[in-house]
Amino acid sequence: MSSSTLQGNGVVPGIGVGPVIRPRPRPHLPEAEDALGPAAGGERFSAAAAVVADRLADRAGRARGATSEVLMATSVLARDRGLAALVGARLTDGHGLCAATVGAIDELSAMFADAGGLMAERVADLRDIRDRVIAELTGQPEPGIPTPEQPSVLCADDLAPADAAGLDPDTVVAIATSLGGATSHTTIIARQLGIPCVVGTTGLEDVAEGRSVLVDGSTGEVILDPRPEMARERTAAAAVLREAAASWTGPGATSDGHVIDIMVNVQDGAGARRAADEPVQGVGLFRTELCFLDRDVEPTVKEQADIYREVFVAMGDRRVVIRTLDAGSDKPLSFATIKDEPNPALGVRGMRLGLRDEGLMDRQLDAIALASKDAVGPVWVMAPMVATEGEAAWFAAKVRERGLVPGVMIEIPSAALLADRIMRHVDFVSIGTNDLSQYAFAADRMASSLSRLTDPWQPALLALVERVARAGLDADKPVGVCGEAAADPQLGCVLVGLGVTSLSSAATAAPLVGATLGTVSLEQCRSAAAAALAAADPAAAREAAAAHLT
Repeated sequence: MSSSTLQGNGVVPGIGVGPVIRPRPRPHLPEAEDALGPAAGGERFSAAAAVVADRLADRAGRARGATSEVLMATSVLARDRGLAALVGARLTDGHGLCAATVGAIDELSAMFADAGGLMAERVADLRDIRDRVIAELTGQPEPGIPTPEQPSVLCADDLAPADAAGLDPDTVVAIATSLGGATSHTTIIARQLGIPCVVGTTGLEDVAEGRSVLVDGSTGEVILDPRPEMARERTAAAAVLREAAASWTGPGATSDGHVIDIMVNVQDGAGARRAADEPVQGVGLFRTELCFLDRDVEPTVKEQADIYREVFVAMGDRRVVIRTLDAGSDKPLSFATIKDEPNPALGVRGMRLGLRDEGLMDRQLDAIALASKDAVGPVWVMAPMVATEGEAAWFAAKVRERGLVPGVMIEIPSAALLADRIMRHVDFVSIGTNDLSQYAFAADRMASSLSRLTDPWQPALLALVERVARAGLDADKPVGVCGEAAADPQLGCVLVGLGVTSLSSAATAAPLVGATLGTVSLEQCRSAAAAALAAADPAAAREAAAAHLT
């Protein structure tokens, strides 16, 4: 049988070959059900939702890194009081419990989709919660991914976090989805697990279970019925890259000795201890959300300090860049987030919570300062969602009052455009390409139909990165990238060519980025960057850069 190729967006490099498996079907709804009334029905819904939330939280506790964060956020969403209220309203109107659950989540999903941005990302999570709650209410098996008997390729419309987080890379050797983008939950978790992944694949829904496919996470190809010799060639080439990553010993540098810090993203002590085994220069992004997301009340200064101290100690004398609370929008906090914002993705999130409640920011900075007393290496502190020079100055003053090194995230176009002014107040910046892309292109990063806009190879996004990097060079201050773009080995070379001084990604991606960088000179990186900037679109940018990096 001759091969045919489906095209998607390659988001996690690597090759996977095997028969297609698909998620188990959604639980079926009962044909008829008695109306229980708002009291009894609400109690049963809350009990079922609590079981689902507890299972997700348990998986979060056994997962690591961004995977744990995503699962915990979904667990919190399952307990959302607004969802319970929507179910209660339908029960009052006489709907059966399952129908009320489906209707309430459909309504909430529509609200999230209309809000766009990060809120729209949660629609897949809501649908997953719906199916798990229905299964719990009706006694059906929990939906999820079957355990394959041989190495297989998982194909789906999209994957819920709970499903993606439980995958075994030894049996699920690649992932392909019809939906999703470069910064979707599926991508983030696949990268955390090191599973080759292609998202936004056209025509994937017609590929039957059991059919042999090859997934190329570098090119974005899903090849149906691949020829054996083709599969062997591509698998061998991917093995060479894996061996290069496995043998990389650091530190990060180009072939001609230009130093680049290769860093990792972590969110807790366990992740930091695993990352400490890698030859990386430190932590480029320490997410602090987890110690907030599962709380009904704000953690005390001591509670926070205990969590932060674990990471500082685990990394020894290596640098840790800790980000203050990045909550709001898709990561609501019961004690801080504004309810019923008309557009949460553009609302009070990130540092804006600290501007609204200065005590929240002060207590977190106090906790970081307390924990840093036990740190051997340097501790740098940065704030997310900074939009203006004034905000950067306000934050930097607070950080310096506590004897720490201040920086900010550049993820809003206004901050990128005025990076030179922001540099006057802080000692470093880190570019979050995920949000910067979304806001620059006014495109929901979860919409597969818009993935061409939020592709991190977009020349306009690279132009913003170049502007920030030039400001850093002029001010003699470091400029890092900690978005998903930093996990792409070739794009990492382009970012270095633009003037970026550090790259921070999932621990599974960092060695390949470092190994790839070591094979090219700084001049090659600069030539590749210039070619990518001059390209008309992401595909042309990739092709143009590759010509200078080989």
